[in-house]
Amino acid sequence: MTGDLFDPTDWRAAPGELAGRGRARYGRWDGTQRFDAIDADELLDTLSEDVLADGDVDDAMRRALDEGIRGRDGEPRIPGLQELLRRLAERRREMLKRHGLDDVLGDLRRQLDEIVDTEREGIARRLQAADGAQDREASASDEQSADDEQGADDEQGAEEGRGQPPARPGGDGGIPSASEPDDGASGDDGDAMRRMLRQMAQRRQATLDALPDGVGDRIRALEEYEFLEPAARDAFQALLERLRGRMLDSTFQGLADRLRSTKPEDLQATREMVRDLEHLLQERLEGGDPDASEFLSKYGHLFPGAQNLDDIVDQLAERMAAMQSLLRSMTAEQRQELGSVMDALLRDDRLRYDLARLAGMLDRLLPDGLGKRFPFRGDEELGLEQALDEIGTLQRLDRLGEQLAGADDPPALADVDPSEVARLLGQESADDLAALQRAATALAEAGYATWNGDHLELTPRGQRRIGQKVLDEVFGRLGRDAFGGHRLTRSGGIGERTGMSSAYEFGRPFDLDLRATLDRAVAREVSRRGRRAAVSLEPGDFQVHDAETSTSASTVLLLDMSRSMLLRGCFLAAKKVAIALDTLIRTRYPRDTLHVVGFAYVAREIPPGTLATLSWQGHEYGTNLQHALLLARRLLARDAATNRSIIVITDGEPTAHIEDERVEFNYPPTRRTIEETLREVGRCTRDGITINTFMLERSRALGEFIDRVSRMNRGRAFYASPERLEEFVLVDYLDRRTRRVA
Repeated sequence: MTGDLFDPTDWRAAPGELAGRGRARYGRWDGTQRFDAIDADELLDTLSEDVLADGDVDDAMRRALDEGIRGRDGEPRIPGLQELLRRLAERRREMLKRHGLDDVLGDLRRQLDEIVDTEREGIARRLQAADGAQDREASASDEQSADDEQGADDEQGAEEGRGQPPARPGGDGGIPSASEPDDGASGDDGDAMRRMLRQMAQRRQATLDALPDGVGDRIRALEEYEFLEPAARDAFQALLERLRGRMLDSTFQGLADRLRSTKPEDLQATREMVRDLEHLLQERLEGGDPDASEFLSKYGHLFPGAQNLDDIVDQLAERMAAMQSLLRSMTAEQRQELGSVMDALLRDDRLRYDLARLAGMLDRLLPDGLGKRFPFRGDEELGLEQALDEIGTLQRLDRLGEQLAGADDPPALADVDPSEVARLLGQESADDLAALQRAATALAEAGYATWNGDHLELTPRGQRRIGQKVLDEVFGRLGRDAFGGHRLTRSGGIGERTGMSSAYEFGRPFDLDLRATLDRAVAREVSRRGRRAAVSLEPGDFQVHDAETSTSASTVLLLDMSRSMLLRGCFLAAKKVAIALDTLIRTRYPRDTLHVVGFAYVAREIPPGTLATLSWQGHEYGTNLQHALLLARRLLARDAATNRSIIVITDGEPTAHIEDERVEFNYPPTRRTIEETLREVGRCTRDGITINTFMLERSRALGEFIDRVSRMNRGRAFYASPERLEEFVLVDYLDRRTRRVA
């Protein structure tokens, strides 16, 4: 199925020009297709709950990157680092379970056997060819002898017929003498050559039969052996070069080329390089800081990109770790046999000793040692080169795992190479990593967050976005619960327009909505007389703007931040109330004022712009409502609003108060604390401040205290669960704040 897709950015194109553009093919969804990367708005929405609970967008982002990112519907969208690490561990586990190292040199042993068999076949083929030549010579000799005898008989008969005596051997008449060479002499030379060939073949067969069983000893013996078969000789040389290149260049790039040379000066230069490096490492082991610039000026081609000794050590460790890990993963007998192979390949005992010392120094210098054991336990046997390849892959998996485990922030995550992930875990995992990397920077790029050093912080724009989301959630639930039923219908003067209009009724202010009036009149005339009818106005056509009477209000929200609020799961709900109220007032009632005060051991004002990142005061005890009411009363005294109120959200009766500029804390609360708190309630009442309380706990002591507050202040008291606290608070605020014009 195909279809045409219109490019919305190409809006200037004529309709005819769009024909044939953007052909696309559609297919059935099978669960493997991927959606586009999550955008900044959706990402912040999904992080908002975590940000509100913890107060730190940086921590929320770290957890999202680690655990995975979900969409607005709560379904997983982008797998996190934990999932990538799980895939990595599964790949590693599968490799170890499939492969084995019981006969790691078996493949090399089989290749050597094939070379020996090729040499034996070449020897046998040459002997067979020599024997065939001998048979052909013998047959030709027999035929020649028969011809000679027949000619002699014919000649003798002719002589007798003429009356002449027969000729004697050795005399004249064309018969070769004993001292002259003839065909018999050439046959003797061929026999000698064949005897020499057989003797040479027997010696080589005996040498091949006596080859030692050990792979290293067999390599040394074959290096001294003079091959008869060119194919066997070429295969053996190719094997040696490949092994040297793999096992030696894994330590120093280019070293194998030097060791292939038989020139003493080349080997001597290699020894000097290894010893110079040993001196640098020894100085580092003794606590020094050696300068490797001179070493790199001479041998830098062996360490491409290295700038200092640390770079050299890193490269050496990466190259030598595979061989060291292989040695540690083998049995003692296997290690001894592999050591013999290395001896045969190096052809220089002193150099092998120096390389062993170098590996030992690196093992002591590196925190985790050089190489580690890999517990292969499978049935699929690995050869030497395959084992080095698999161990190299396992080491790359381990390095990638360490990098992913340490990528606990966006900058560290950006350092992970998706191409390496693709090589080790597949393209799907690389795409997941790239999506995580894009998400890690999305908030900063959209202006919702900014970097303060290596810490991600919400910007005012990001806080407004979270506040609007909380408010939308609250109003969404209120709408399902018939939120409109909380408003009172009452006549009044013209206030703020709502954006709606309705038919004019006698007694209402005549705030004419001209456009709506004309629209109604035109619609009426068209329905009556047709499209070209003249427009005339009738009393029923008049529409007036709906309006709300508004009075400025100043509110202080008192948030209980005592320890019990967190333990009972109430603090997050109270925090959401503050954010929703702040967003509501700023967006719908900009002339109103909201102050937020948190109280525990003492009370303090909280700037509204920091509500989203507000965190619990975990180190404080106490419920100092008296200090909170005192601070709220002073804040409201500075505002000129007509309506002044305090909203208290708490889960327990007061347990602290201030006396003589000192905090008195007692639990259970003392009579003195209750009296001082009620005394502050009385001061608020005399100043015309209404106190509405929302109780999050149905305790008898709290109920009795709030009952006394309500009787003194004539405010209202509610019991609300944390799950619906924000609905009750916002309903009450709007119910007191707005009156609808009838």
